[in-house]
Amino acid sequence: MRGDGRRALSRIEDYALIGDTHSAALVSLGGSIDWLCLPRFDSPSCFGALLDEQEGGRWRIAPQSEAVSVRRSYRPNSLVLETIFDSPEGSVRLTDCLPLESGTLPDSPREIHTQDVIVRVVDGLSGSVPMGMDFSPRFDYGHIVPWFTRQDNAIEAVGGPDALRLAADASLTLEPGGATADFVVKQGDRFGFIARYHSSHVPAEYVDIETCHELIDRTDKFWRGWTHICDYTGEYRDEVLRSLLTLKALTYSPTGGIVAAATTSLPEAIGGVRNWDYRYCWLRDATFTLDVLLEHGYTSEAREWRDWLHTAVAGDPDDLQIMYGVMGERRLVELELGWLAGYEGSKPVRVGNAAVDQFQLDVHGEVMDSMHSARRAGIATPQKAWDLEKEIIEHVCAHWQEPDEGIWEVRSGRRHFVHSKVMAWVALDRAVSAVEMFGLNGPVERWKRTSDHIKEEVMAKGVGRNGTCFVRAFGADEMDASLLVLPLVGFVDANEAKMQDTIDVIQKELMTRDGLVRRYNSDKAPDGLPPGEGMFLLCSFWLVDCLVLLDRRAEAKEIFERLLALCNDVGLLAEQYDPQLERQVGNFPQAFSHVALATSARFLSPPPGSASPLRRGLRQTAPKGRLGL
Repeated sequence: MRGDGRRALSRIEDYALIGDTHSAALVSLGGSIDWLCLPRFDSPSCFGALLDEQEGGRWRIAPQSEAVSVRRSYRPNSLVLETIFDSPEGSVRLTDCLPLESGTLPDSPREIHTQDVIVRVVDGLSGSVPMGMDFSPRFDYGHIVPWFTRQDNAIEAVGGPDALRLAADASLTLEPGGATADFVVKQGDRFGFIARYHSSHVPAEYVDIETCHELIDRTDKFWRGWTHICDYTGEYRDEVLRSLLTLKALTYSPTGGIVAAATTSLPEAIGGVRNWDYRYCWLRDATFTLDVLLEHGYTSEAREWRDWLHTAVAGDPDDLQIMYGVMGERRLVELELGWLAGYEGSKPVRVGNAAVDQFQLDVHGEVMDSMHSARRAGIATPQKAWDLEKEIIEHVCAHWQEPDEGIWEVRSGRRHFVHSKVMAWVALDRAVSAVEMFGLNGPVERWKRTSDHIKEEVMAKGVGRNGTCFVRAFGADEMDASLLVLPLVGFVDANEAKMQDTIDVIQKELMTRDGLVRRYNSDKAPDGLPPGEGMFLLCSFWLVDCLVLLDRRAEAKEIFERLLALCNDVGLLAEQYDPQLERQVGNFPQAFSHVALATSARFLSPPPGSASPLRRGLRQTAPKGRLGL
């Protein structure tokens, strides 16, 4: 019988990420891989205890006695994870990674090839430590209990189309529902474990257990080489590099697509229903990610994402979606997996995402802003790319006056959100800049007129509270943290009176005493869902950026460092934070949060002699008085 799945095992922030730019695993402080989907991010999970402690499946390696202390860290500038367990009998180090093939080059994104292998190595540091291993995968989100058999010195788990083959230096015992191992690690001992994923109808390729150390070192070398490309030398460099590594890990290298997070259905409020699947490529999230990678010298990823965009959105621009699968898939049907208990009982567990069918006007502006950033970074715009951008602009011209579901993907019906209108203005503004600053062709005068019309509408209808500040939507009175974006994209100067008042009201109405900002007050601004969510970390970082623009740097730095303190022990952030429970909530790790961290760090500590951040920040003066960045 299935239990209720409520768990006191691991808080969201107790997990660390390992990845290979095809998929990613979450490893708990207790040495358990509780989340992994293979062979790619949005595949069904094979380890899913994160969403059901009893039925989801896991792979745990840990001392048999309770550890006195657990310490962990990534290797410097790497995604190779090391966890040190200090037990009464001694100390061991567990090293985890998803290895890459030999010859993989850091500056060639599409040449990153995974082996669909998980490598785990236990090294004895002191004493003589009895260890235990529990290998219990469950395929198809825990729906399939595999058939386990012994094959030579390995254990084969087969269920439906999926299979995992486990080999180990320790003696493996076949158990109902999995495999176990009991072994003693003395100082200087090393025990390797390798699990290889393969389709059940294809024999597993042999992986020599003796190559564990080589696979780890090769992977470590790749990640160190990738971080070496980063040209950021300002304050908070370590935190910035960890965020950049996390963003790279969320990139699907075969296509260049970038997922919003590695997980599905981690709740925005513990026990609540706001549980969504983030393992897809939101155009908005991806453009944010590309912008920050560009700011730090990673131009290859920008080219690959642009190519992915061309194929994903090919066809009628009226069919442009807000998100796609990592290979450009368009049908992302939302389903509820009723057999899973959910993280700490947070149901339903969802796969797919119904927001794929929403109209979110702002996405067009985000895409155009990202393309503009690429041009500013020196990436040439081929004609086919510009043709696509012009189609996007014509779509904006035809539809900007329509209501939409907005950046927060409300399920309460469409409205004329101010943020959405401003991002439509951004799309036109960046198109005009492409013509005037970079010599591309287009009906620039018509675009200017439309751009001016949008701005006039926002200034006339998007201002409320007796004309003192911007508001969430036309004719509304509510506040929305997305209004903090207005000065960051150059729509209005941060020092303009209405914008200053908007920032002040957001701090008064949406900010906690700790400097954390909620998206909006769901009691006053219904979104079609039951109330209850954490503080959206992206919004808090937006506030930091706005305060820098207002030259309130000390206040900005204080809030920024409070946000840094919310990172877990290995520098990772979820989507939100619950200040009452003092816990991270929402999907993990979240691209939005790490994009914002790296961007705000650069705001606060720009490298000497550098320009402003490519996408957001103090505006450069464009030809003919345009407000393009």
